[in-house]
Amino acid sequence: MKKNKLNNNVGLTLIEILIGIAISSLMMAAMYTTYSVVNNSYSQVTDRAKISRSGRDIIGMLMRDIRLAGFKYYYGVNVAGISKNDYLQYVGGDSSVKDSHDPIIIVKDELGYTTDTSGATPSLPTKNNSNDMCCDKIHIVYGDFDQNDIEQPYKRYKITYFALPRSSGNDKSYGIYKTKESWIQRIRADGTIEESGSWTADTDDCPECYSSELIRDHITDMEFNAFGKQGKIFDPPPNPDEETRVDLYNIKIVDVRLTFRSKKEFFRDVPKKEEGEPGRLVKGLSDRGGKRTREFFDKFLRDSVVVSVHTRNIGDGV
Repeated sequence: MKKNKLNNNVGLTLIEILIGIAISSLMMAAMYTTYSVVNNSYSQVTDRAKISRSGRDIIGMLMRDIRLAGFKYYYGVNVAGISKNDYLQYVGGDSSVKDSHDPIIIVKDELGYTTDTSGATPSLPTKNNSNDMCCDKIHIVYGDFDQNDIEQPYKRYKITYFALPRSSGNDKSYGIYKTKESWIQRIRADGTIEESGSWTADTDDCPECYSSELIRDHITDMEFNAFGKQGKIFDPPPNPDEETRVDLYNIKIVDVRLTFRSKKEFFRDVPKKEEGEPGRLVKGLSDRGGKRTREFFDKFLRDSVVVSVHTRNIGDGV
């Protein structure tokens, strides 16, 4: 018999192993690069979607409240012994913005809820940048009715949207806040009505009220413009303690612009201001002395939502 002298030992040489490792490394690097590109694109799309969704939600809230401005409830014929007309005291004329019952009051370029405190003017919150025009605020007053409340069936509410600065480390932006107050003026046990009332956000007197509730952060600007008949813009907007107060009842449309900023850095590069590159523009509805439109030199995404809201319950004249 002949012996089989063939060598049946099979294996890989060191060179073959190194080539396999190199090819695997190239494939893994290509897969990781593809994943990173897709993931970054997905993050950018979701960031844009979040800004757009937040804008739509808050715009919807503003539209509902602005359309209620000036509404008055009329009970009509009834057997409950309740006056069919709103009996609540009305504060108008040369009243302050804080006390006024006028349907819509727009205050331009001012942070915080109010600057009117018994004739004194407290210091305003500090803006994040001396060039900031942020942000306008709006007061909205409307009426309502609750037949089950025997002490005060007629209601009057004031909704205020305003901005305050917010910061986390070096990350500075603004937040939109909302306050809901009610005018409290009760009917006494003997059937007479209190001579005067007052605004309050105290939940003991008004369970549905609240004060300075944050509804959205990372806002760059909030702008309101009021228009009258035939598209006439009121600039400056009507004020209750000035001669322009008559136009408070001629407001037909309110233009709203909200500009939001992404929470995380969005762009890869920062425009090089020192080399003359233009910044990323955020345009305002009105120029306001050239300051409402601004350039930003950072990596954040900013997106604006603009809508025109028609008032429905504001009549002509005072």
